[in-house]
Amino acid sequence: MNQSPFFNRHPHYLRPDPSRVIVRAFRPAIEPRDYNPIDASRANHIVARVLGLDETEAQSVLAGVLDNFDDPQRNLLAIFEQRAAEMEEVFANHAKFSPTQRSLIGAYFLHEYSFEAAALFNPSIVPHPDQSGVEPGSLRFILSLRAVGEGHISSLTFRRGTISAEGEISIEPPVRLACLPHISGRIGDSIDLAFPADSNISQRVIFPITEAQANGIEDARFVAFEDLGRTTYYATYTAYSGRTIRSELIETQDFVSFRLVPLRGAAAVNKGMALFPRKIDGRYAMIARYDNEGLHLIYSDDLLDWSLGTPILSPQYSWEFVQIGNCGSPIELDEGWLLFTHGVGPIRRYSIGAVLLDKHDPSKVIGRAQVPLIQPEKSEREGYVPNVVYSCGAMKVGSRIVLPYAISDTFSTIATVKIDRLLEVLLPFPG
Repeated sequence: MNQSPFFNRHPHYLRPDPSRVIVRAFRPAIEPRDYNPIDASRANHIVARVLGLDETEAQSVLAGVLDNFDDPQRNLLAIFEQRAAEMEEVFANHAKFSPTQRSLIGAYFLHEYSFEAAALFNPSIVPHPDQSGVEPGSLRFILSLRAVGEGHISSLTFRRGTISAEGEISIEPPVRLACLPHISGRIGDSIDLAFPADSNISQRVIFPITEAQANGIEDARFVAFEDLGRTTYYATYTAYSGRTIRSELIETQDFVSFRLVPLRGAAAVNKGMALFPRKIDGRYAMIARYDNEGLHLIYSDDLLDWSLGTPILSPQYSWEFVQIGNCGSPIELDEGWLLFTHGVGPIRRYSIGAVLLDKHDPSKVIGRAQVPLIQPEKSEREGYVPNVVYSCGAMKVGSRIVLPYAISDTFSTIATVKIDRLLEVLLPFPG
């Protein structure tokens, strides 16, 4: 990459993998792309055909379905049973099924979806809630990534990795067959989701659930939020219906159970909100861009309602003349709040920069990079969206900053930088 020489880019390339799939509900309908509601007549015809198989043939068909998945961590029979249970009302007119028939019927009303076939990008990073067994000086982390599959539908997926005391990074390979959570509750506009506790974190995929999310859960900016000695992981993200967007919030403490809730207020109508990792003067604080051009500091008393705030950053240099946005939540240093930014320049070229905000009054900019820290290189500029580098969140580990970022909205990589070297290009603020 054409980047500042003190950045150390690690040899990790998280590329989209079409072999990674989730198994989703298939709803036979009158038209192939009409999924509302299910056509009960067609569904019953399929059930009748399955019941017409003798037990030996049914077992053979089911065995063939299971054999098609070579992942040792699969739990397909449980998935088939769950789908069959969801179809109980439709199947009410049929006789009692054998276990084999029930599993097979569940399989007929599911389909595979390659959720990251097109792109795997816009990562963020936080410490893992479980640091047991980690070597002294090392840190286990969670990467969140935006995955894009057929139909440009975005979902949220995860990876687990470790950074050593010496700064070496390892990332665990993902499991091929991923899983969707079950809805464990609804309270007003919020939705509670839960994954199997024994699932691998790379298996867990948060796929669009509501109408507001129908075309995507985009660009989650995770942060480890500290309050009264307790760590809660929050992520702001963009819900895209296919026509409109809105900002929403994810909350979790263990990355097994999640709560999703929409944000409210005048500042929540745009994308790219990033939460500070702790309260400031007793209030929640965010960096937001609601004017499509610059960054603002906004506050909330309840975490969900966000009004307009104070402008803090506007385009100043040629590589950010179109607009500025954040690249994730601010990172607290002794010297101030470190905020990575993205600037958009000619031909909508995205580059990554950084600013330093005052520790006690983050509306004041006390340091700013005049040139991009990371920008697209010619050899890597082609992709799903060309000429772009972008991140949704970095993390401080000892004397280093760990910055995962995406290239051309296609794949992701990861870099580290020593904090003292980074501060050299931010201080003093040139004005």
